[in-house]
Amino acid sequence: MSSHQSPFHRSDAAAQTPPPDPFTIARQQEVIQLLKQVIEPTLKNDIISLGMVRNLRVVDDYVYLRLYIGSHQHQLQTDIQTALSPLSWSKKNYIQICTIPGVKTTLAISSGKGGVGKSTTSVNLAAALRLAGAKVGLLDADVYGPNIPQMLGLKQSEIKVIDTPNGQRFLPLEAHGIKLMSVGLLAEPDHPLAWRGPVLHKIITQFINEVEWGELDYLLIDLPPGTGDAQITIIQESPICGVILVTTPQQVAVSDVRRSIYMFRRVGVPVLGIIENMSYLISGDGKPTAIFGSGGGQQLAEELKAPLLGQIPLDPAICNGGDAGQPLTLTDPDSIASLVFIQIATALDTTFSSSVNL
Repeated sequence: MSSHQSPFHRSDAAAQTPPPDPFTIARQQEVIQLLKQVIEPTLKNDIISLGMVRNLRVVDDYVYLRLYIGSHQHQLQTDIQTALSPLSWSKKNYIQICTIPGVKTTLAISSGKGGVGKSTTSVNLAAALRLAGAKVGLLDADVYGPNIPQMLGLKQSEIKVIDTPNGQRFLPLEAHGIKLMSVGLLAEPDHPLAWRGPVLHKIITQFINEVEWGELDYLLIDLPPGTGDAQITIIQESPICGVILVTTPQQVAVSDVRRSIYMFRRVGVPVLGIIENMSYLISGDGKPTAIFGSGGGQQLAEELKAPLLGQIPLDPAICNGGDAGQPLTLTDPDSIASLVFIQIATALDTTFSSSVNL
């Protein structure tokens, strides 16, 4: 019989872990209240609400925390030290900076289930940002179904490893002006990617921490669908400042997205908006037809109080462009679908306008 514990029961060791004493809890709450006074100037919200502070601990008379930031946000470390200076009991505040060198803004693209067009959305959104003049990277973190290399016209390649002042780093490939790192570039064609926990964790952390992206305005991370180990590891280990959720109009997809929302909320990563894919089909007479129902994206947006960033129509040209490695947003930027992706890129520019010059 397997020695693994059931995921539905806490182990004896976990059950016996004593909770923090009331004195420590009170100190931790005092720290949190002070940190809420530190405002990130681009998003105009406090660093606690934005999920930038993680692993906060108070041990005896010391404060420990991790600060997840972009390459342009190092001033926040000084701001935090200033905010915590009123703590008369704290002998020292330890701040561990977690960032991806050279990357200003890291965004996650997520979905609750597979088959809703998340990777297609990631590729075309990256293309739209590139058209707008941004320096864009794309991390294909879908380790079980890495399709983005094909969508960008890249095949299995030998990934170069270079020496940097920070050690050896993977050098991403580039297609259509978009930098890409994906396990799909390493794997044998048509072979199953059957990795288990420890190996999977190592691959993901290497892709986050050991890629030489250079200077990027945006790094988009295409997350695997669902809420498993891979997704949790990526969210916990990377300085994601917001997530874009992709759904289809049908209620089954919406229900699965809700589960993803709970995962992001636990970490504190804000949801920037909803993209509804496969929203409608434009028939021969020019009228939209709702093939998969309607209203799912708007429903989620209202529940989350987050904007519905765009509704992508069903268009065979999107699929054909993905198969051919030629994203529709680049080959036909005037198509209805491409204009929606460009509109979404403009909305992101408005959100991050003080840190990204598009």
